[in-house]
Amino acid sequence: MKDGFIKAAAVSPDMRVSDCKYNTEEIIKNIKTAADAGAVVIAFPELSVTGYTCSDLFLQQTLLDSAEASIREITAACKNINALVVVGVPVRYSTCLYNCAAVICRGELLGLVPKLNIPNYSEFYELRHFTPGDIKRTISYAGFETAILPRAVFLCRSMPQLSVGIEICEDLWVPAPPSGFLSQSGAAVIINPSASDEIVGKREYRKSLVQLQSARTVGAYIYSDCGFGESTTDLVYSAHNIIAENGTVLAESSRFGANIAYADIDVFRLESERRRMNTFKPADNSAEYIYFDLDIADTPLERGFDANPFVPSDKYDVDSRCAEILSLQATGLATRLKHTGITSAVIGLSGGLDSTLALIATVHAFDMLKIDRKNIIAVTMPCFGTTKRTKGNAEKLSEAYGTSLLEINITEAVNRHFADIDQDPDCFDITYENSQARERTQVLMDIANKNNALVIGTGDLSELALGWATYNGDHMSMYAINSSIPKTLVRYITAYESERAQQPLSGVLRDILNTPVSPELLPPENGDISQRTEEIVGPYELHDFFLYYFVRFGFKPSKIYRIALIAFEGKYTPQIILSWLKVFIRRFFAQQFKRSCLPDGPKVGSVTLSPRGDFRMPSDASARLWLEELDKIG
Repeated sequence: MKDGFIKAAAVSPDMRVSDCKYNTEEIIKNIKTAADAGAVVIAFPELSVTGYTCSDLFLQQTLLDSAEASIREITAACKNINALVVVGVPVRYSTCLYNCAAVICRGELLGLVPKLNIPNYSEFYELRHFTPGDIKRTISYAGFETAILPRAVFLCRSMPQLSVGIEICEDLWVPAPPSGFLSQSGAAVIINPSASDEIVGKREYRKSLVQLQSARTVGAYIYSDCGFGESTTDLVYSAHNIIAENGTVLAESSRFGANIAYADIDVFRLESERRRMNTFKPADNSAEYIYFDLDIADTPLERGFDANPFVPSDKYDVDSRCAEILSLQATGLATRLKHTGITSAVIGLSGGLDSTLALIATVHAFDMLKIDRKNIIAVTMPCFGTTKRTKGNAEKLSEAYGTSLLEINITEAVNRHFADIDQDPDCFDITYENSQARERTQVLMDIANKNNALVIGTGDLSELALGWATYNGDHMSMYAINSSIPKTLVRYITAYESERAQQPLSGVLRDILNTPVSPELLPPENGDISQRTEEIVGPYELHDFFLYYFVRFGFKPSKIYRIALIAFEGKYTPQIILSWLKVFIRRFFAQQFKRSCLPDGPKVGSVTLSPRGDFRMPSDASARLWLEELDKIG
């Protein structure tokens, strides 16, 4: 449970219809198995104590007595189990019978949550036996003074972010599922004990329902389905267990057998996401709140973390994402050009990744507006650090795309500027580097003025996060087309364009992809790039990982470090990850002043640092709290 990770288990035990003693033994056995695996939330199917397909046996006193005795036995067996357990059981009250979920924790029966929507169509005829459970009653049951609670939220005292609501089977399939109200009442985790029969095509629909409801509630959804042992007189049950979190399926069991699906749910992440969304409003106070306690244990995580969170893992999804991003970039620029009536653009083309992507997106925008590509003025500005490779690639790229090309060597202008400010040209300090960057920006701005054009910015999201840009140099433009695209994704989009291009363009793009990332502000060594960005500020794949979880979810640095160890296991040592995470935190806070005055640029993903959009931060905020937390690690 450390860092908000909750291991959940959706269980489909082997069972026998109407044999409560056998079912109880199987339930207790599976509770212990799941708890030994570290699960602290354990869900069983609908009417799992008796079996869902008992039909008119539900009216038999013998079955109901045995079911109640089973809950007493299961509750006693859970006394030393560090878990919240949910078990399906029929519960009688007065002249009515309710389809309930018994909620158990550490030897206590916390409550009985009834099914609200009772199906009575097609193969379902539950109304023959059960009453809709929209009733709140205090009752004596299984040796406990407890209550039937139709709108209950179960809250963990030791971790308040672990809050659980329950709806049963059909409740999910109605237009307004109870889980909507329960989530707005604070439930971060919804458990659905279910008995969903299997027919052709239903699996996909059921999975979509669970996935979508977890997204709509910005929560986790644990769907526990009955399976082997239910009567197959007319129907088959497949034990289709699903655990989803905010629109993502974390675990899905194979069907047609007794099984357990496990997943690590991040309730801190869910809380952060809900807090961020001001449209996720609390419901009224009609919910009932029941408290329970669990020990906070450091359970080993089985949940994986993608080392490239900005990039889909599936090749088809990668291509689709790249195509969509290029369309967003091109549409943003095309809209700006159309609004201003401008039909020309200026790009500083270095032969590096970022300026290449900026050119690609600009070409797409011009094609969209049917403007001649010759109106794109690509400017190469060699100086002290420019290599033949990057300069040559810039020239080939411009030619392959059919844009105009200008070469303006800024060496003499920068040397003159050094003389003006009394800068030693042999002193390779920050002034030496930034003077080149600002001279290039001046050239681009003046060419744009001369040609009634827009200067297209090339800097990306990763550089903005680290402040890896010269203030009022490459930091500034008239439209920052790459400003919400992280460096790791820039590479994928460029590769996508390369795969679809013909020669010689494809070959040029591939060589650019293989060129080390560098601002080329220091003299080359033996004709090769001497200034490699990732050797100075750290690997971009690490920084993009840090950026995603720091900005998107507001994770604590210690949690980011923990999941980075999982994501980059075998590639970076813990010491290297920690070292660069400290660099990220320091630079992110120190460089906010550069982000506070960014030019316009299109948002293409869920993480952006535009001061007019998703992220606002004072330029003089202190990083002390974040760094002190990392210092405790080592």
